[in-house]
Amino acid sequence: MSIVTCSKCGIKNRVEPKSDMIPQCGRCGTPLDLSKAQAPSQDTRPITVTDASFDQQLSAAGNKPILVDAWAPWCGPCRIVGPIMDQLAAESAGKYLVAKLNVDENPQVASRFQIASIPTMLIFKNGKLLDRLVGAQPKKVIADRLAQALT
Repeated sequence: MSIVTCSKCGIKNRVEPKSDMIPQCGRCGTPLDLSKAQAPSQDTRPITVTDASFDQQLSAAGNKPILVDAWAPWCGPCRIVGPIMDQLAAESAGKYLVAKLNVDENPQVASRFQIASIPTMLIFKNGKLLDRLVGAQPKKVIADRLAQALT
């Protein structure tokens, strides 16, 4: 999967480079120039953390804040927050990380941080829990709390 910016409207499009079809912009329909394709950066997508990788990911983040979305696939409000996490990750510009923790598959971390309701968003910095948001929150609220961790 690659990212190609439309030369006409400027929107970024995800494209599969090995396709027989000529990709078109999803917004305006302009044919896309695959020679300008970029691989998506890992920092622009949420990372998946597990019971096994959680502490390692916190350590690897160093003094960069990490926003952890504790969720489950069956949770309706989690499905509302999911795209917000994707947007925040895409907007991070390397200033912070966004991670997703499936609480059904990773009960140890969920228990350790007493996650009783989902979605729960945890903000860490330097390996320490700074903030907790419980329930579906608007993007602005999450972004504001994350901005506090950046200072």
